[in-house]
Amino acid sequence: MARYSKLGRSSAQRRALLRSLVTALFREEKIRTTEARAREVSSIAEKLITRAREGGLAARRDVYAYLLDEDVARKVFDTISARYAHQEGGFTRMVRIGPRQGDGAPMVILELV
Repeated sequence: MARYSKLGRSSAQRRALLRSLVTALFREEKIRTTEARAREVSSIAEKLITRAREGGLAARRDVYAYLLDEDVARKVFDTISARYAHQEGGFTRMVRIGPRQGDGAPMVILELV
C-alpha cells in the first residue's frame, strides 16, 4: 500500500491541487508552498521528468495527460528532460523559509535543480 499525504482534501480536490502545483513548478521552475504539499509535488515531478527522459509516444501521452498546459508539457520534453539527461535523480530541491505568518505552517521553496 502506497503512503501519501491526504492534505485535508477529497481525492478529486487533492488531484487537482497537485496537478496545478506540478504544472506551476514546471512553468516557473520555482514555487513557494507548504512543506507537506512540496513533498508530494516533488515526488510527482521527479516521476514525470523520469518518464519524459524515456521519450516515446506512451511517455509523451502520460505527461500530457497529467499536466494542465500543453506548452508546459512541451517544455518538460524539450528543455527540462534534456537538462537532466545524464542525472539519475534528485531533480528538485526544497529550501525551508520558515513558518507562514497566518497559521504557522512550515513553508518551503520548491525548485528544479
